[in-house]
Amino acid sequence: MNFSLPLRLLYRCPQCRTRSAGSRQNVSVPRPFSTASSRQAIAAPAIDFSSTDNLPPPNVQNARVVPASPSYFSGRPDFTDNLLSLQALLRKYQTLPTVAPGQAPRVAWRTVSQYRLLVGEPVRASKYHQVIEVLKRLNQIHPAVMPPDLQQAMQIYKRDVNPYAVIKRPAIIDTDGRACGIGRRKSSSAKVFLVQGEGEVLVNGKSINDVFGRIHDRESALWPLKATNRIDKYNVWALVSGGGTTGQAEALTLGTAKALMVHEPDLKPALRRAGCVTRDPRRVERKKPGKLKARKMPAWVKR
Repeated sequence: MNFSLPLRLLYRCPQCRTRSAGSRQNVSVPRPFSTASSRQAIAAPAIDFSSTDNLPPPNVQNARVVPASPSYFSGRPDFTDNLLSLQALLRKYQTLPTVAPGQAPRVAWRTVSQYRLLVGEPVRASKYHQVIEVLKRLNQIHPAVMPPDLQQAMQIYKRDVNPYAVIKRPAIIDTDGRACGIGRRKSSSAKVFLVQGEGEVLVNGKSINDVFGRIHDRESALWPLKATNRIDKYNVWALVSGGGTTGQAEALTLGTAKALMVHEPDLKPALRRAGCVTRDPRRVERKKPGKLKARKMPAWVKR
């Protein structure tokens, strides 16, 4: 019985060397050849790039269009190009003098939804946060040495209208000695005129007792004057609209505080401690389908 062994086992086994000496003569072992000879056997002839005459003619059939952007085959090519370009600008100008983060010009950057509409790609908020971080670092460069190309690159990510550039018109006291303040709460709005007087209050041409039946609403409307002991030093004339009595009373609170700060700006810390300066942004939560109110569920019945 003849057994055919692999060549590597045939050379390793001493018994097979003696028994199958004849078969070993028929085995052809490839001899290794040099690198130069192998290159000549499988490689194409070398091309001389020193002159264009020796170049082969272009093959138009096998030619392919090369994308202009290296991120063309990625999921978000425009976002990737924008991020890489900003990072390249940061590496280029990272040695320029900077200002403190609190002293840098305030810029309103585009939101992630606005950026999605700009590039037309579904960019995640976490990915867009990387762009904002690079923009904030570039914005810290001193304005005196800000390069023009960097300003042009950052202008794309700024909002069309910068809310920080809007200068608030200072409130003044008119010729009649009145100071005006506007307050809002929920869907109610109030326009308050404050003038020095004996403590008279008129809301929509009526007394405050006729407009607000609850004591709590009357106290809320005049709380800025009570908190600063100015209840008998100013007259209040207000116009309220929208919402209910509670919303109108709290809108009067904010409007009265703003008008009082026009007369006496030094009362702002006391009014802030009394909670009369900040607008209350809370609103009634909408009713949800399948629920009795915003969150109240109907009673569960077993059967």
